[in-house]
Amino acid sequence: MPTKKLINDPKNIIEEMLEGVVRAHPGHIRQVPGSPRSVVAVSGPRQGKVGLVIGGGSGHEPTFLGFVGEGLADACAVGNVFASPPPDPIVECAKAASGGAGVLFMYGNYAGDVMNFDMAAEMAAMDDIEVRTVLTTDDVASAPLDQKSKRRGVAGNFFIFKIVGAACDKMLSFDECERVARKANDHTFTMGVALSPCSLPHTLKHNFEIGENEMEIGMGIHGEPGVAREPLRSADAVTDEIMDRIFAELPTRSGGKVAVLVNSLGSTPLMELYVMNRRVHQRLAEKAIGVHATWVGNYCTSLEMAGASITLLALDEELTELLDHPCDCAMFRAG
Repeated sequence: MPTKKLINDPKNIIEEMLEGVVRAHPGHIRQVPGSPRSVVAVSGPRQGKVGLVIGGGSGHEPTFLGFVGEGLADACAVGNVFASPPPDPIVECAKAASGGAGVLFMYGNYAGDVMNFDMAAEMAAMDDIEVRTVLTTDDVASAPLDQKSKRRGVAGNFFIFKIVGAACDKMLSFDECERVARKANDHTFTMGVALSPCSLPHTLKHNFEIGENEMEIGMGIHGEPGVAREPLRSADAVTDEIMDRIFAELPTRSGGKVAVLVNSLGSTPLMELYVMNRRVHQRLAEKAIGVHATWVGNYCTSLEMAGASITLLALDEELTELLDHPCDCAMFRAG
């Protein structure tokens, strides 16, 4: 049986979504004339400020386009559902974000994105825009720690983009913004659990199959295989398994602090997320690790997939200051 969606012609779904987003948030974002897949902050580039361009496939909203705004990303290139944006809108984003101090490309570590953003960087160089790239690799389930460069970027993008956007907004140098980006990525750890699949608008079919009483620990946001398929267990047991895997890598020790994100993959309601968040805080308290700030909700989704992810950001003084730096985008405010 096909799945149910509130859509029109699936061929037009991205353009219709973008029209709706821009009409909802005209004080934050606009589309580049002639390049509707290039979404930029209405505040525009500042001379001497490092530009931050993010992007990726649609279907993960509010990631990526929801994180464009003052104190955050300057522009976002929008791809088709679960597909990288092509080079042209990325280049237009680079042009729109350029204030003469260089442009930082940041996006999840997926082959299609790497190829297209690298091509766009070469094209931008022809317009005398210096581009550097920092990939996000926060998904601890996607590769062993000694192969961190192969990991995927998932919900931890929320923290990483927030911190780097603050560094750019504070007018730090290009070298410093790049350093902060790599540091933020290295201090961010995410793992998720999937309970049911999503379906793509143009197929209306599930993108993977999972049993009624099963869950998959570590499944990716496009349905990539996780680390274990197991019988569905209680919220505390699932949270414990995720936290144990994150604790195995988290550098924070007793007396330190973290920021917490409990994220819905699409259809998991706030009620269940808050139950998980309760257990996250219990586990951190057991280790005498403080919580500086917590976010709970839809921040990096996979269409209507049921499931959730937990992200911990290991904080120090520098990262805390940047996390608290004011920002104002379509999806949230801080400071």
